[in-house]
Amino acid sequence: MPSIQCFGRYLPERVVTNAELAGTLGRDAEWIRQSSGIEERRVAGPDQTVVDLAVAAARDCLGRSSVSGVGVVIVASGSSERRFPGPAAEVAHALGFAGIFALDLPHASTGGLFGIALAAELAPVHGPVLIVAAEKIFQPAPAAAPEVAILFGDGAGACLIIPDNAGLRILDAALHSDGSNSESLYMDLTGPITMNGLAVIRNAGRRLPAVIQELLTKHAIAPGEVTAFLTHQANQNLIDRVARALNVPSGRFYSNIHRYGNTSSASILIAASEWGESATLQSGDIVCFAAFGAGFHWGALLTRQT
Repeated sequence: MPSIQCFGRYLPERVVTNAELAGTLGRDAEWIRQSSGIEERRVAGPDQTVVDLAVAAARDCLGRSSVSGVGVVIVASGSSERRFPGPAAEVAHALGFAGIFALDLPHASTGGLFGIALAAELAPVHGPVLIVAAEKIFQPAPAAAPEVAILFGDGAGACLIIPDNAGLRILDAALHSDGSNSESLYMDLTGPITMNGLAVIRNAGRRLPAVIQELLTKHAIAPGEVTAFLTHQANQNLIDRVARALNVPSGRFYSNIHRYGNTSSASILIAASEWGESATLQSGDIVCFAAFGAGFHWGALLTRQT
């Protein structure tokens, strides 16, 4: 049964604090923190591309792995600079994997999660699968509305799925999509991000705990039995709302949004990479991943420590 062997990440060096951002928005820095839980975010340099971010995170991940090669590279991004080709083939080439199957997954917010679920199906056939999610999605004012400009940061995360039963064994996933709200959160090719914040929070606040509960019920696991929840880092208030809906202590939900903001598809893998460096899992421990984002797409994935 496929397992997650390791994670990796890359965050750009430049830090943009709320105080710096507030000056361009006509808003108070404390208002930004209270609205989102974000205190600062990372911003890529003008010459850095989505591919550059992805390659750096992938190398960090592969440096932690025990495999010598991969059979598939999946790259998730909602902010790729070109309509086509997507970044996957270029990322694979830069990593020395030219010629293998490279797949683009243009899912904002949910790309990292959906990539893991897809990789679990591909790994038994193709061997190890590298998933990378990279976003250059920081939206400065005045191009973006203040409620959008406060949220997003740049970065990349990566994850290696192996076909063996070693590490975090992938038990199951529940994935859903509903295009009836596609106008509530989108970005055209030239940007900026357009968001109906109330619609997004309302749907995410309902659908995230529901899909987590759907998966836990299927496997007869109570929310309180889950060791850790790793979710898309969209908004701290949303993460806390999901914890309350499941009646789980908020401390079970790993959060780093205060440092990096919302890095869209990369956020769940960046969070997992940081969490994994300090986590002390025992055999049998359950870890649940979940994400909600533009589309709307949402889902949850269940793993157990071997």
